[in-house]
Amino acid sequence: MLRFSSLFVRNASSNSFSMPRILITGANGQLGGELAEALRGRFGPDAVLCTDIRVPAPSVQSSGAYFRYLDCTNKDDFARLVVEHRITHIVHYAALLSAIGERNPKEALHLNMRGTEVALEVAQNYGSVIMIPSSIAAFGPTTPRMNTPNITIQRPNTIYGVSKVYAELLGEYYHKRFGVDFRCVRYPGIISWKSAPGGGTTDWSNHAFFAACEPQSAYTCFVRPDTKMPLMYVPDCIKGTIDLMLADEKKLSCRTYNLNALSFSPDDLARAIRRHVPHFKIDYAPDMRQAIADSWPVSLDDADARRDWGWQPQYSLEALTADMLQNIMAQRAGKK
Repeated sequence: MLRFSSLFVRNASSNSFSMPRILITGANGQLGGELAEALRGRFGPDAVLCTDIRVPAPSVQSSGAYFRYLDCTNKDDFARLVVEHRITHIVHYAALLSAIGERNPKEALHLNMRGTEVALEVAQNYGSVIMIPSSIAAFGPTTPRMNTPNITIQRPNTIYGVSKVYAELLGEYYHKRFGVDFRCVRYPGIISWKSAPGGGTTDWSNHAFFAACEPQSAYTCFVRPDTKMPLMYVPDCIKGTIDLMLADEKKLSCRTYNLNALSFSPDDLARAIRRHVPHFKIDYAPDMRQAIADSWPVSLDDADARRDWGWQPQYSLEALTADMLQNIMAQRAGKK
């Protein structure tokens, strides 16, 4: 079978593509549009193909990327797009997240696991680099919660977490068995003003910002005020994703990397928001997501990512808060 890695200009010393063409699955989610926009800005308007089973989200439309329908569990359709668009890199985002997955475990099992299998098979057949982001959901209640190591106990108690462990292990198997250039980052919770939260357990952080910009400036949080979790602003997330995707393969000491940035609680965030919106009010009504949050890390050890490919987050909680509020308010005033 034809492998497209031979059809594109590669730098032999770095083993990287000089002009990548990237396919993003699940592009309508929280990160797809923003990743597409960053990649188009770096590599040009023809570099990115966004795919999803729904019509393009506003964030995808505004990114300017090409869009095609794709059910990522359909291997033939997936392969056809890789061939037609001469894809060199796949970023596989398509998944049902933690809270939604617990309400629809069979659907999550099918999409998250079968989608991963198909994506890896296609990457193997056509020589594409494949990035399958993982999550703090891949850890569980028996994992060390503070400064969680890159390699540690992984016994998640959600179907989303189980599917992410499966993706990590299957990707590493495809790398060792078939030579697939598989890469993976474990994201903390991601905070963004451009896209709606996607049904994850860390979404309280996004909801609080949007609620603070409403006329009543009040939010009811679904976890306790002292629930500290690892979180990251989307510009840092996108930069880290691209940096690993394009890193010299020879520098990678492993295939799955922790990414750490900030750790804070709803109470910490409320105080940061009140520095800009003094009348912001928050109360608490913990639900089933509290147990999920309690099983996840508080912070991650990302020393491997910092050493191997220079990972370095930029945003503090103060800078993140100011930027989020400014952008949400500008968006609602019609200036974004």
